[in-house]
Amino acid sequence: MNFLATPWRTLQRFVLPLRCLLCNARGEHDIDLCNACAAELPRNGSCCARCALPLATPAALCGECQRSQPPWDSAWAPFRYGWPLDRLESRYKFSSDLAAGRVLSMLWQREPQPPRLPQLLLTVPLHRSRLRRRGYNQALELARPLASKLGVPLSHDALLRRRSTTAQTELDAVARRRNVHGAFALREGVTLPGHVAILDDVMTTGATLAECTRVLRRAGVRQVDVWALARAPSPRG
Repeated sequence: MNFLATPWRTLQRFVLPLRCLLCNARGEHDIDLCNACAAELPRNGSCCARCALPLATPAALCGECQRSQPPWDSAWAPFRYGWPLDRLESRYKFSSDLAAGRVLSMLWQREPQPPRLPQLLLTVPLHRSRLRRRGYNQALELARPLASKLGVPLSHDALLRRRSTTAQTELDAVARRRNVHGAFALREGVTLPGHVAILDDVMTTGATLAECTRVLRRAGVRQVDVWALARAPSPRG
């Protein structure tokens, strides 16, 4: 699935006007989002460099990271998870609204990139049962155009989710860590470079990305970065 680069999408622009997915006003700048709604998007410019937690002032390490540093090296999450981005994300992830996914993807591509790009981009995998129900991996569909824009190779199957887990949204921080413990594995025979990044759509407590990072560390990866479209403004537990 690629909800961006299609001949039909190009043709559609000549026939149908851009419409904001949030308020139905005229879309601007080749995206289905008006200027007013775009201005409300909560960017994450002031955050912890290590875990991307939103902060009042930027810091190399937030208080939580000073107490217990996460297993990854750095985090990139250009948006905060809040209105109106959270509405677009919910429609994309849970209502199969690919138009919302396309807007989120384009927004991410337009943000300033990290100072040092990885040699390979991976995505948090879905279990095959959830993939069948949803029909697509929301993280992978965001990663495809972003990887192309940044010129970073993307692997869609290096990481595997070897067991189904309860939806993280229903759990607190401690339960999230327990829920994903041992849930991921590296595909047999995969060789990884020294610097990789793992991408997910939203980072809340970081439990899922931390567990994926541990798998990569055990495989010998020296530098692991975590990328997410948005970071929830709540501390890790």
